[in-house]
Amino acid sequence: MYREKFDLGGRVAVVTGGAQGIGNAIATALAEHGAKVVIADMDVNTGAAAAAALGGEFAALNVRDRAMVRTVAEDISARHGHVDILVNNAGIARNSPSVDTPAEEWLEVIDVNLNGVWWCSQAFGRGMVARGKGAIVNIGSMSGIVANKPQAQTHYNASKAAVHMLTKSLAAEWAPHGVRVNAIAPGYIGTELTKRGLANAEWKKQWLEMTPFGRVGDPSDVAALALFLASDAAAYMSGSVVSVDGGYTSW
Repeated sequence: MYREKFDLGGRVAVVTGGAQGIGNAIATALAEHGAKVVIADMDVNTGAAAAAALGGEFAALNVRDRAMVRTVAEDISARHGHVDILVNNAGIARNSPSVDTPAEEWLEVIDVNLNGVWWCSQAFGRGMVARGKGAIVNIGSMSGIVANKPQAQTHYNASKAAVHMLTKSLAAEWAPHGVRVNAIAPGYIGTELTKRGLANAEWKKQWLEMTPFGRVGDPSDVAALALFLASDAAAYMSGSVVSVDGGYTSW
């Protein structure tokens, strides 16, 4: 009974930013449980190779481009007949003191991390609402719950907090249409981006001291939760923001 709840056979899943890191781990988890995975990413070479390794497909996608998002969504839906799962994973991080943050940097972070999630949710969610079923998993951050220390990243934190509220709003609106929307709030996960931060001795010291587990997580820790939220095992969950942060937000 419970094994069947995690079976994604026959389902089509789109993972934005799935070429590497957390996105690729999620794409792998979904594929291993039977989903036909489409990796949608700006990195054509890495993305295509990652999709091929999973026996899936690749779609070039810039989540900032509203017209491109809609075209890609329509193309995938036309080829497969439907999209069952959307994982909004594409995102960027920037660090700069708020008084010195360039306008272009603020707009870039908001455009990718928030607007990109909105464009994709709207484009793919339209088909889900029409069909009366679907699951969306947004990758937020513990940075949308607490402010990080010691690095300055107000724009990043604000964008992720907005993703959490977007998640709850869509969940409430689309529940009557059979569409579930949840979010994951990862802490420090061992991706290339986090590893660059760990190269800063001051950052590393504070990050690990403020994480009760005293270590960074693995992309598979996030992927396992994404698999759960995308599957029928989470059939009664919507509007949740679930932390995977080694206990960071418990203090």
